[in-house]
Amino acid sequence: MTVDWHAVLDSVTLIESVAVFAGLFYLILVVFESIWCWFFSLISVTLYFLIFAENQLWAEVVLQVYYFGTTVYGFYKWKYGGDNDNNPAPIMRAGVRRNLIFGGIILTGTVGGGFLLDYFTLELFPYLDSFTTVGALVTTWMVTQKYLENWLYWIVVNTAGVVLMYKSELYLTALLFLVYLIIVVFGFLNWIKLYRGQKAAKEKL
Repeated sequence: MTVDWHAVLDSVTLIESVAVFAGLFYLILVVFESIWCWFFSLISVTLYFLIFAENQLWAEVVLQVYYFGTTVYGFYKWKYGGDNDNNPAPIMRAGVRRNLIFGGIILTGTVGGGFLLDYFTLELFPYLDSFTTVGALVTTWMVTQKYLENWLYWIVVNTAGVVLMYKSELYLTALLFLVYLIIVVFGFLNWIKLYRGQKAAKEKL
């Protein structure tokens, strides 16, 4: 399908534009491990709740409610979750066991959620919507815990998100997900560097 970009620009609302840029700033700040990421997350979450409700992407609406909770928790965890001295939380590895659990949750949630959306709603892309929702639920939790592997999960989830938003004719948001993919790769490489730096500093103690 050919996209009429003039029509796209005409259809893009101010609320979607602000949500897009807030989401972009959130991810960039996560890459650099800045606690200010949660402020932009709050803006993006609130606006996308309204956008997805209007477009009847109900799984995505539920996702924004969850994001609100993880935004509040993530701020607290990043600021005070380090040790008994209230130092910032360090970057950690999730490990094989946790990754298997996370993968199982995503698979089970996608199948179950997709079935429910297909049966009870008029959702056009029930299983794709369910996958991006459940995948984002799990991966966002990983971000709050500062698990290094969260970036690898985001690569898969954001790729699916590009497809879902494009099919839903939210073209600017689809473009945002595409930009996310580029930032996510950089984020993964930067967090590897930060993680190794933390390990080296700890070994010197």
